[in-house]
Amino acid sequence: MKLQLNKKYLIIALIIFAIEVLIAIYLKYGFIRHTFGDYLVVILLYCFIKSFIKTPSIIVAIPVLIFSYIIELLQLINILDRLNLNNNNLLKLIFGNTFQISDLVAYTLGVLTVLITEYSITQFSLKKTNNI
Repeated sequence: MKLQLNKKYLIIALIIFAIEVLIAIYLKYGFIRHTFGDYLVVILLYCFIKSFIKTPSIIVAIPVLIFSYIIELLQLINILDRLNLNNNNLLKLIFGNTFQISDLVAYTLGVLTVLITEYSITQFSLKKTNNI
């Protein structure tokens, strides 16, 4: 693991963050807000971490997935209510307020998308290098 700024990942993270903000502001219900937003958030976290740390994809992807699962499981025990923070709109937006199995599926699909994309890019780069 090496600290190193990667502008490509940072730009992707910023674009996804902007999309997430737009979803949060303009879409209050539906598939895009509740499922696609969860799918994107793990990609956002992954790209943000990869913006600063040069390490194999799997070393970033698995902790991002575990972190996402933990946040979802904290919703199951109503953590914001237990901590008396249920009136904080920012925390409600970040943590969410209802546990759903579909969110776990969305997180998993997001991480799988990242890993498949990274693998495909690596394979393409290797083929291109070997053909020169």
